Amino acid sequence: MHIKILGPGCRNCVTLERNTRAALADLNLDVEVTKVTNYPDIVSYGILSTPGLVVDEQVIVSGRVPKPAEIKELLTALA
Repeated sequence: MHIKILGPGCRNCVTLERNTRAALADLNLDVEVTKVTNYPDIVSYGILSTPGLVVDEQVIVSGRVPKPAEIKELLTALA
């Protein structure tokens, strides 16, 4: 599993990364998390607003910051 956080580094992007790492810790998953800040790369995923959460090249969430519990549910459903 590979996770990407899409966004320019704004407060919401930082919060999404923190929430994602908290969810991964709760699930006891050691997963690589990459930040994508380059706009052409972000746009290539088809999202119109940041932040975005991408798991294995599939956009899971965009334009909002889910809480760690929701991220855990999303990751569990994908596993």
